[in-house]
Amino acid sequence: MQPVRGTHDLLPDEFRRFAHVVDSARDVARLYGYREMATPVFEFTELFARGIGETTDVVSKEMYTFQDRGGESLTLRPEYTAGICRAFVSNGELGQQLPLKLFAAGPMFRYERPQKGRQRQFHQIDLEVLGAPEPGADIEVITVAADILDRLGILERCVLKLNSLGDPESRAAYRKVLVDYYSGHLAGLSEDSRSRLERNPLRILDSKDEGDRAINAGAPSFADHLNPASRDFFAAVKDGLAAAGVAFEVDPALVRGLDYYTHTAFEFVTTHIGAQGTVLGGGRYDGLIAELGGPPTAGIGWAGGIERLMMLCNEPAPLPRPVVIAPLGPAAEAKALGIARTLRGLGIAVEQDYRGNMKRRMQRANKLNARAAIIIGDDELARGMAQLKDLDSGEQREVAFEGLAAALKA
Repeated sequence: MQPVRGTHDLLPDEFRRFAHVVDSARDVARLYGYREMATPVFEFTELFARGIGETTDVVSKEMYTFQDRGGESLTLRPEYTAGICRAFVSNGELGQQLPLKLFAAGPMFRYERPQKGRQRQFHQIDLEVLGAPEPGADIEVITVAADILDRLGILERCVLKLNSLGDPESRAAYRKVLVDYYSGHLAGLSEDSRSRLERNPLRILDSKDEGDRAINAGAPSFADHLNPASRDFFAAVKDGLAAAGVAFEVDPALVRGLDYYTHTAFEFVTTHIGAQGTVLGGGRYDGLIAELGGPPTAGIGWAGGIERLMMLCNEPAPLPRPVVIAPLGPAAEAKALGIARTLRGLGIAVEQDYRGNMKRRMQRANKLNARAAIIIGDDELARGMAQLKDLDSGEQREVAFEGLAAALKA
């Protein structure tokens, strides 16, 4: 039996890195006042068709969609934002808690060609702020991301790319200019880009096709079509990031194709995992919750791929070195069970052997990188004492059972 293509087992050593990424992100998010939540792993397909966009590759090509026994069309979640916004609409009490600052982490599913750092089942950390239309929210979510990357030892190997998509008025004006421009270059556009021209022209700017990229080099700039309010908003975000000490580069090619995206779009990118890759990215989506049937509610957030972060992050701190209890004889084994539980209750990691002579038990203690061994035989049991051996220095001394915790902590 083998795992399904595009999935893999997180074995203990790898899971330590996985947990290190999630725990670091969670700790930083809590410092900023974010609360953790989780959404179901599958939702009604309509949520993602509306929330991600039916014309996107994710919806048209990559979703794991199936009919359940009741005939409902369900989809394994390909991302977190749509589900969190659906939870906001479904749970009316959340509307009384704005601004709502949320953190989440969990598995996502997309059917695409598996490659390094990209699996069909993958995992993300996610941060969202709902109900905060001010540029201060943009500054904060980007700063949280920078602090998480810094905590993981990744930030210095990343570049923050930043762009403005303007407000709906600016976006509509730019869309018209863009359609006019591409209409004059139809012959040179790829088939995908020609199909996007009327439905989603901004997505052509993000095309990887060489012919499209040559045409994009001469495309009108979004920055030239921002109205004063949009320019002021973007200036406030840039000034705030500079004040917070977060370095960035403005990238006019950084776009989001769907109409509910507004103002700030951003990505932290790196060249340290092969070709330039996005480590973490997001943006403002003020129109999404209304699109899903909720009240008009501002939103901004980001997601980061845990597997990619694992490839880049520093080695997590080693696990605490355990203490090994080596009891000899049935009576000593029974006593050791109580001692082990007492020590664990005091926060001391304890391993207890079940078989083997003393030599084999000490060999296993060395394999576990244990710091000490507690040896109990019939003689020790009769005196209420144990032999406590420091496995680094080799020093061995007798300690009363009730004094073991203090001796180990010292």
